Amino acid sequence: MDNRMVIVTGANRGIGLEITRALAWEGMTVIMACRDVDNAVGVCEQLKQETGNRQIRIVPLDLASFDSIRQFVLTLREKNADIRVLINNAGIMSHQFEQTEDGLEKTIGVNYVGPYLLTRLVLPLMRRGAKIINTVSCTYKIGKISPDFFTQGREGRFHRIPVYAASKLALLFFTRELAEQIKEQGITVNAVDPGIVNTRMITMGKWFDPLADFFFRPFIRTPEQGAATAVYLVLKDEFTGINGGCFVNCKQVKIPGKIVDTVLQKKLWYDTEERVKSYL
Repeated sequence: MDNRMVIVTGANRGIGLEITRALAWEGMTVIMACRDVDNAVGVCEQLKQETGNRQIRIVPLDLASFDSIRQFVLTLREKNADIRVLINNAGIMSHQFEQTEDGLEKTIGVNYVGPYLLTRLVLPLMRRGAKIINTVSCTYKIGKISPDFFTQGREGRFHRIPVYAASKLALLFFTRELAEQIKEQGITVNAVDPGIVNTRMITMGKWFDPLADFFFRPFIRTPEQGAATAVYLVLKDEFTGINGGCFVNCKQVKIPGKIVDTVLQKKLWYDTEERVKSYL
């Protein structure tokens, strides 16, 4: 049994489930970090039977709650967990304006601020050679970090695609900034873009959904295909020396120059830190 402990957020469905399945087959100890624990229990038992790996565990985690994130990490500390890989995979796309219990727009909270806080708190449980993998999206290329980034939509109309894109750009900025800040610790931080994947997230809450699904879904990737790059980064040492990169189809890709904004990247880091500082 592989003693590398891996955290996968959103592990009970979609891409997260396929990442968990692939790593379980490799004999790794996998922590399924899930909000929907009732669903996760059945999935976990099925994976144990399928893979023969009994080292798959569920630890509740709601990325929309700072208290839940803190409790998740406290649980790991109590078990003296040695985290070798953290995969920030979970993500949502809200169809209307919603807030987290901490006052954030929900998509921003779950897709970016939650992973930011989780990663900062998990870092002391990681050692040299560990890996952090953040799931972004091709939409980061159209994302913008606006002055109302953390509360988008509260004062007016809510547009889900721009908000989702902003959350993924923020996660990419976090990937790059964290890689820079911890490079001397020997821990790598990289982003993966799984492409457009056939999951519940892309279902459009409009009248033309059935028609859009009929024509669109057959041409997009399966969750297994979407999981492949993250799994590759976990299992292969080919990219060990790369930090702060972005990967698509198991290859590193160049981040467009217009996206690279070191000043904004650092400002976002410290603005986010202000939001979560009482939990750090």
